[in-house]
Amino acid sequence: MRAVAYKTPQPITSETSLIDVDLPMPEASGHDLLVEIRAVSVNPVDVKVRAHSAPPAGQLKVLGWDAAGTVRAVGADVTLFRPGDEVFYSGVISRPGSNAEFHLVDERIVGRKPTSLDFAAAAALPLTSITAYEALFDRLKVMDPVAGAPRTILIIGGAGGVGSIAIQIARALTDLTVIATASRPETQGWVKELGAHHVVDHSKPIASQVAALGLGAPGFIFSTTNSDSHIGDIIEAIAPQGRFALIDDPKTLDIVPFKRKAVSIHWELMFTRPLFATPDMIEQHKLLNKVSELVDAGKIRTTLSEVVGPINAENLKKAHMMVESGRMKGKAVLAGF
Repeated sequence: MRAVAYKTPQPITSETSLIDVDLPMPEASGHDLLVEIRAVSVNPVDVKVRAHSAPPAGQLKVLGWDAAGTVRAVGADVTLFRPGDEVFYSGVISRPGSNAEFHLVDERIVGRKPTSLDFAAAAALPLTSITAYEALFDRLKVMDPVAGAPRTILIIGGAGGVGSIAIQIARALTDLTVIATASRPETQGWVKELGAHHVVDHSKPIASQVAALGLGAPGFIFSTTNSDSHIGDIIEAIAPQGRFALIDDPKTLDIVPFKRKAVSIHWELMFTRPLFATPDMIEQHKLLNKVSELVDAGKIRTTLSEVVGPINAENLKKAHMMVESGRMKGKAVLAGF
């Protein structure tokens, strides 16, 4: 089968940073589905792994942690899907990725593809939806009010992949007032379209802009990017006993100043459940089905911003460059081989 892989970590501009390869066809067993890949999207995790993680000597590594496709075969223990089902999912970082014609994935982290979306539009959603959903409901527990704080959430990096879906999920499933950050006219317009009640500019001091809205200190803050750069504003802006969640990888993060406000700090990594095969791993199957229902009901829209082209090394390099630019609005998707 055709696939895109790499042998050694390199800058994306290198000729062999990603290469077209031919690999053996995988076979489904246990809880695995064999999915014929129809579309994939590119996330920051693809860029990080490609740049820093070397496969064993002489071996190839296939990236890709967002996919939509059709189930072609199932393992003996599969009960949730059957051949012919259209699915979307994000996979797990410890297994080969979805940048291939066929891919194995555990059924318990797979959802039913929204019927109202084509494969490209669906492929933009899984990783960011899981991340946003888990951050909001499993980490920040936004349905549990913070005493004395308004029902308000500040989402830092609102125009990126995770921010774009977090805004929509918060609007669709909660009564929260959503403040999102965006720094350019086009991204500010984007987050407003997605449902943000208020927009502030993260290229300027955030806390003073939030205070100027007159809503009170938000009980919840969700940072999707550049958390270390904004930590002072986060500490200043958040309500006493508030909850702060982040998903990025700051080189340093001094959390001691949060102590005075007794703020709880939460990391979200959507790979944790499948990586450790936690007893509640099937929650990702359930939440993806919930997202699918919301999409088909018109309450959430895809965050697809551009289809780069068919799945091959050249187009994946283009998508990686887009993600590395740090100026993405929504998600870049590749569709078909």
